[in-house]
Amino acid sequence: MDPNSSEATQPQLDRAKAEGDAYREALRYMAEEVAKDGGTQPAGDYIVGYAVEDAEGMYDFADGSLTWVNPDDENVHLEIVACDAADGRFVPCLNVTATLVSPSGETFGPHDQMLVWHPMLYHYARNWTLPEDGEYTLKVHIDPPTFMRHDEINGRRFTEPVDVEFTGVKIKRGAEPVEPPQ
Repeated sequence: MDPNSSEATQPQLDRAKAEGDAYREALRYMAEEVAKDGGTQPAGDYIVGYAVEDAEGMYDFADGSLTWVNPDDENVHLEIVACDAADGRFVPCLNVTATLVSPSGETFGPHDQMLVWHPMLYHYARNWTLPEDGEYTLKVHIDPPTFMRHDEINGRRFTEPVDVEFTGVKIKRGAEPVEPPQ
C-alpha cells in the first residue's frame, strides 16, 4: 500500500496493518486449532483461507426476525475467508462460491458461501451434505466486488476474478446441533 495518496498516510496504513495482523491471527487460530482442517494461500489481491468443521446451527434473519436453523442432513460446515493481501484485513461484500470434489471424484457445487457474522472471525460459509470422509479438492471462486473504493492510488485493486484450489482437504463428517437459550 502506498502512503503517497490523498487518502492514505503511513499512520493510517499502520493501523490497517495492525487490524489485518489481528484478523490473520484469528484466522490462524480458527484454521489450525479449532477446525478439523484448514489452510491459506495467496491469490491475486487476496489471501484465501478455508476451515472445515462439523455442520452447525446458525441464525437466519428473515421477515424481521431471527430463526435458529440446525443442520438437517448437512454434515460439514465449510468456511472461506478472503483477506486483503496488502494488509490482511477481511474483505467484505464478496460473491464467493465453492466446489468440493470427493475422494471418489464426485463434484459438489459450486455453492454460494454466504457472509457469516461470527464472534471471532467474519467469513463466508455454509453447511454441506457430503457422502464420504476423506481428502477432497476445494475450488474457491471470488468475483470482483462492486463496492466503492477510496484512494486514487490504492483503490485500484480487487478488479479480477480469483480462482484458488486446495488439494488434500481433510473432511470428517459430523454435525453439531445446538438449541439456543429461550
